[in-house]
Amino acid sequence: KPRIPYRETIRKTAEANYRHKKQSGGAGQFAEVFMRIEPFYEGMAEPAGLTVRGREVFNLDWGGKLVFYNCIVGGAIDSRFLPSILKGVMEKMHEGPLTGSYVRDVRVCVYDGKMHPVDSNDISFKIAGLQAFRQAFQQADPQVLEPVYHVEVTCPEDLTGAVMGDLQSRRGIVEGMDTEGHFQKIMAKVPLAEMHDFSSSLRSITQGRAKFKMHFDSYQPMAYELQRKLTEEYSRASAEILA
Repeated sequence: KPRIPYRETIRKTAEANYRHKKQSGGAGQFAEVFMRIEPFYEGMAEPAGLTVRGREVFNLDWGGKLVFYNCIVGGAIDSRFLPSILKGVMEKMHEGPLTGSYVRDVRVCVYDGKMHPVDSNDISFKIAGLQAFRQAFQQADPQVLEPVYHVEVTCPEDLTGAVMGDLQSRRGIVEGMDTEGHFQKIMAKVPLAEMHDFSSSLRSITQGRAKFKMHFDSYQPMAYELQRKLTEEYSRASAEILA
């Protein structure tokens, strides 16, 4: 089966804070970050109850956006450490907590924290930013999105029912039909994860008398049971790598 390019996002607001502290001989590492994350959508209001001091919008290479807010007041964290926090967030967005897939459409507000005059540095704030984001993400009703494709099948009229049955068994939603001479054209939306053996199945059902084409349509939320199975598989695989 091919590797499917899933995406991850969130459905509600969550807050988390993380303190990174490491003491060894000489200078240690210290950083603490307080963070709020929210699902991002175009036209949403500014963060409620926070003082906005800066805002950056990133159009992500894999689709969607990250909007990053500096809401720190009173110099709790020096502004020179904000790029490091952002770097930690972005690192986790490259490998989402649920399935290791890219994360999209999230708004992140850093609103408080602590630093140490000697032990605070860029790496400490990067780690604290990454871990605060990871914890908040898990509490924000995380959602796996799967790629759904528009599929057009042209087949003999007498085989229409069998072809539609096969599409529906792949979680496909038939959206319409059209007549082309003695053939029927079936239009459906089908998750890419279910399409890996469709070509051979269609050939078998129609004795090679049908053809199909498909193109990407959109990312759609995955059913809860399928998401749970996928995240459990990822957790197991990750645990095996670490073992």
